[in-house]
Amino acid sequence: MTGKMRAIVKHHAGFGAQLQMVDIPQIGDNEVLIKVKATSICGTDVHIYSWDEWSQSRVKPPYVFGHEFSGVVEKIGKNVLNVEVGDHVSAETHIVCHRCPQCLKGQYHICKETKIIGVDTNGCFAEYVALPAENLWKNDKSMPFEAASIQEPMGNAVHTVLAGDVAGLTVAVIGCGPIGVMAVGVAKAAGAAQVIAIDLNEYRLDLAKELGATTVINPKDTDPVQAVLDLTDGNGVDVICEMSGHPIAINQGFKMVTNGGRVSILSLPVKPVELDITNDIVFKGVTVQGITGRKMYETWQQVSGLLKAGQMNTEAIITHTLPLEDFEKGFELMMKGQCGKVVLIP
Repeated sequence: MTGKMRAIVKHHAGFGAQLQMVDIPQIGDNEVLIKVKATSICGTDVHIYSWDEWSQSRVKPPYVFGHEFSGVVEKIGKNVLNVEVGDHVSAETHIVCHRCPQCLKGQYHICKETKIIGVDTNGCFAEYVALPAENLWKNDKSMPFEAASIQEPMGNAVHTVLAGDVAGLTVAVIGCGPIGVMAVGVAKAAGAAQVIAIDLNEYRLDLAKELGATTVINPKDTDPVQAVLDLTDGNGVDVICEMSGHPIAINQGFKMVTNGGRVSILSLPVKPVELDITNDIVFKGVTVQGITGRKMYETWQQVSGLLKAGQMNTEAIITHTLPLEDFEKGFELMMKGQCGKVVLIP
């Protein structure tokens, strides 16, 4: 297939992006061409759009960015057997090597040679995207494209929350951006006894309530550590899901976790964070987990199951749906924190 398509291009080493006409990607023997039906904006995309320190060190403009999407298979390479033309698909965004020690142990999500779609390769903020067939996840054709497009970030939330037991336990989600509010919903669906949502943004706290938070805390109004201790009879919470990346919030998370509890960290602090390891980790016997991506493909099965069972309120999660050409409005909403997931329609 040849011709041109519309795409959002990170066109220079600076703030912003442009809608341009670019070549429709060509596919190899093991690849698939997908017509993108919906693509959602991720916090990583905001880093790239705003051109922060991380993106300056990682991405190489010009290129098409974006990595969360759903679409329909348009064309397949001659070696592709797992999908057919017309299938509805989304994609695992980590392209792995299959050779490193982690891959050989089945730990593909922490492959040492990972390349990320839309970060290290051309992405899906476009009318078409080309991907390795092995990265595709087939969707039920009854699933709306908008909901299907947020499975990848929902996988981050599922991986973070379900990295250990939560049923019957108390869970605090620190940072209620789009993945944070999804983590609230996952914890509630998984049977957590209490789900405490913590954020400075009242809009996001309202979303957390819609997703099932039993208590919301704004640190501007109250000391979150003391509030959590009050809610847990002085014991602290069993599970912390850290989504904020803010050094103060991270420290508060370690202060409010109970002895023997778990702290799962998905956030990406931009600078080193100072912790009281002796008192807040060692003496408390806390388990600390770094969470990256999704387990391939266990987490996708969990996400698909939650959606199929109606356990996740996608209508509350997706707060804005815009045409692709209105991408600047979508990024502005993300940067202001006045949205859940923003979905773009090519």
